[in-house]
Amino acid sequence: MTSRPMRPRATINDVARAASVSRQTVSNVVNSPDRVAPGTLERVEREIARLGFRPSRAAQQLKQERAGAWGLEINSHGFGRLGAILDTFLISLTTASRRHGSHIVPFTAPDPARPVSSYEDLVARRIADGFVLTDTRHDDPRPAWLDANHVPYAAFGRVWDDPSVTSWVDVDGAAGVDAAVRHLAHQGYERIGFLGWPEGSPVGDDRRSGWARATEALGLAHPEWSAGTQQVLQSATAAAASLIDALGRGGAIVCASDTLALGAWQVLTERGLRCGPDFGLVGFDDTDLAEALGLTSLHQPLDEVADHVLHLLGIGAVPHAPAAHGLLLSPELVIRSSSTPAGDRTNRKEK
Repeated sequence: MTSRPMRPRATINDVARAASVSRQTVSNVVNSPDRVAPGTLERVEREIARLGFRPSRAAQQLKQERAGAWGLEINSHGFGRLGAILDTFLISLTTASRRHGSHIVPFTAPDPARPVSSYEDLVARRIADGFVLTDTRHDDPRPAWLDANHVPYAAFGRVWDDPSVTSWVDVDGAAGVDAAVRHLAHQGYERIGFLGWPEGSPVGDDRRSGWARATEALGLAHPEWSAGTQQVLQSATAAAASLIDALGRGGAIVCASDTLALGAWQVLTERGLRCGPDFGLVGFDDTDLAEALGLTSLHQPLDEVADHVLHLLGIGAVPHAPAAHGLLLSPELVIRSSSTPAGDRTNRKEK
């Protein structure tokens, strides 16, 4: 008698695909069905029964002993770190979570390139009910482990290597840089470059794509007017100097961060060139530095990101949260003197 091969055990991914919902929705059906719309609940339960999906014992234990807390890894080693913007996001997230009776537990991983053991430890000790991921990147080991162990999570940033992951909220960097390029062109700058991070950074590559798209559409494309540098002021200054040489007086640069823009600002100041009248400059993140320098910059709606991330975790409510796909929010262009050749010096925001 020939035995039939065993069918692989159904996973939360299988149920999510079959029901056309996010993995977080499947988790809510299993753990908090009262949070799911009746029609969606019925559809997901039908697929759970059809596929024979059984939640792991670890996930059930986590549900039974809830900590009311969500872990967030703080990258203290600089591995792919976006910098001060994540500090601001942590404040927004902590403030929003307190309104809903939860709290955020920041932690560090001894090796940020291999952080999973730190996540395992927090789950095993019942310190966190789940996690908010930041600094998402290529070859990120965290989403796969969290999914395999049915641990709830939501990400600020796309899960770049797995389009099936939907529990994320991000800011559309490409669209923001596209808008910045069009603003500079409208102001009369015809030679527009881009100062970003080295290729391979998913966030940096995404923002660079916005520059490439906009300059191509406007007939201003010059691929050689792009430079990459580390998120370090000294390196940014050196890279900006070469780019400014190539563009010349009357040119302009869109930067992937305000820190990189500061490097360009220093070069221009040392050469006696004025930001705005002599050379256009736009940053990204709209930090306090941008306001102090009069730097046009792209503002990320971090309070809104925090609200949506918490909604994905089943906390609170927002008016138009994502269902079976991630959510891209639009940044706002805050216009200051660094991108206005003459005349208007008032701060303005453009979506």
